[in-house]
Amino acid sequence: MGSASSISIDFIYKGVRCRERLKLKPTSANLKKAAQHRAAIMSAIDAGTFDYQVTFPRSKNARKFLRKDRLDNYLRNWLKAKQPTIKASTYKDYRKTIEGQLIPQFGHLMLQEIKRGHVRDWAATLTCTNKRIANIISPLRAALDDAMHDELIQHNPLAGWHYRKIEPPKEVDDIDPFSAEEQAAILAALPKDGVPLIQFAFWTGLRTSELVALEWGDIDWQQKRCRITRAITQASKGEAETTKTTAGTRTIDLLPRAIEALKAQKAMSYLHLSGRIFLNPRNGEPWTGDQALRKTMWVYALKRAGVRYRRPYQTRHTYASMMVSAGEPLAWVSKQMGHTSVVTTARIYAGWIPVTNNQAGLLADLAYSKSI
Repeated sequence: MGSASSISIDFIYKGVRCRERLKLKPTSANLKKAAQHRAAIMSAIDAGTFDYQVTFPRSKNARKFLRKDRLDNYLRNWLKAKQPTIKASTYKDYRKTIEGQLIPQFGHLMLQEIKRGHVRDWAATLTCTNKRIANIISPLRAALDDAMHDELIQHNPLAGWHYRKIEPPKEVDDIDPFSAEEQAAILAALPKDGVPLIQFAFWTGLRTSELVALEWGDIDWQQKRCRITRAITQASKGEAETTKTTAGTRTIDLLPRAIEALKAQKAMSYLHLSGRIFLNPRNGEPWTGDQALRKTMWVYALKRAGVRYRRPYQTRHTYASMMVSAGEPLAWVSKQMGHTSVVTTARIYAGWIPVTNNQAGLLADLAYSKSI
């Protein structure tokens, strides 16, 4: 059947009679093309390879026959099912990667069609770092792993595989601590109700997300300790989540300057119904995330103090570098920081480990040189 500007074809798919219009003028040549197109559709239906959404992407009928095993549909359904089991920040990152990177690139493929070669060839065209590439591939690998365990595919083509390109050497960490003079200038530039939070940050090394999630019940005043069990990021929208790592859940010792900050804060928030220690001075309510702190208080304080800008996370590096350079035991510093091992602490802050003995190594030489 045809009209002045299109030709209609019909076919049976999954027991349903479907009718679609092709944007072809009903000439004899185009009628032949339409017949061939219909024949190809019928052949694909018989072979089980027909995808309505691919063949007729703008058709209303396509929604009725959405293939759950097409990669774009599978990834969306997988993420929806995964949401209750992952952090809000992780979900946000996964969704951004799936919708912005993976689906535009591979969404048209069937779940069974995705191969390592597809991902490898695409990764080779990316100009970002190896770490970023790994983060992009990570949700795809996890989704395919679940598909394998659900017996939707026989094996995960990305299992045990990681893309690595040659990268120039770079600094291990962006460590740029504040000097004692800079710390004093920042604290002096802050409004009175903002000083305790930043002073506490300088003298505990907590991540900003951990600071804003602290509650008064986490403080052991007698033992002068603090229990770190939760964090609040911008992605969690004010809701507390678990700490960044398992090692991040820890109990830290509170030094005198940290205790001093808590005592000053106590008068401002101890009776607040939320139980939170640190509140946003602008509205007297708990912080909704680490970014809010940066925008409403941190940037202002550094500008007023005339201190070169560094992100709030550098208060953490400031604490660690102070402790290490003062000669505090690395094992203790590592525990305070919530690192997975002392090796991590030593690697990151190696430049601050003091060498107090200019003749280091001579004692070992005297002890062992005669017997070797």
